[in-house]
Amino acid sequence: MKHSKTYHSMEIEKKDRKFIIEGPVTEEALSSFDFDSGLIAFRPAEKQYEALLEVSRLPESRIILARENDKIVGYAIYLYPDPLERWSEVKLDNLLELGAIEISANYRGYGLAKNILKLSMMDDAMEDYIIITTEYYWHWDLRGTGLSIWEYRDVMEKVMQSGGLEWYATDDPEICSHPANCLMARIGSCVAPDAVHEFNRVRFKHRYMF
Repeated sequence: MKHSKTYHSMEIEKKDRKFIIEGPVTEEALSSFDFDSGLIAFRPAEKQYEALLEVSRLPESRIILARENDKIVGYAIYLYPDPLERWSEVKLDNLLELGAIEISANYRGYGLAKNILKLSMMDDAMEDYIIITTEYYWHWDLRGTGLSIWEYRDVMEKVMQSGGLEWYATDDPEICSHPANCLMARIGSCVAPDAVHEFNRVRFKHRYMF
């Protein structure tokens, strides 16, 4: 599959601060910016920046940035699911996972996550993909936000819905291990019925759910 990517950008202003939301960005563009020290949800900021640069070299990857001037303060990554996850078993070349979305703790409250997802879907090529995200409560910053699990889940769902992702049922054991965990997905308007069938088949690997 040819992974065509059309760059989009928009400027948002909130609370007297201006931000640029843009992407998909190239490795060259990504390497020209600084990386905010508050982007530490997955690993130390320096290591996360290195990981983003590595991901940007993958042909299917799409990286969307939020930045203030030349400093990256948030991002989202789309790429093929990890080979160890069930979602890679169907071998669909048009199934991408929202592998990460992160906003620096120093820049929350500006609506950056919602705008990152909105801009992600501005590219017409996204209509060719099934986009999934797997949400696990143990990845959520409950302490930093002061939210309960269910309050955070509600916020997370609203953010994902801004990008057109909806809740989907599944019998995946890790997702089913806690009621706050969930699978969300967006099926593009140009996705073939056979691909949708394969996605539904991998969502439920057991014949019956009780």
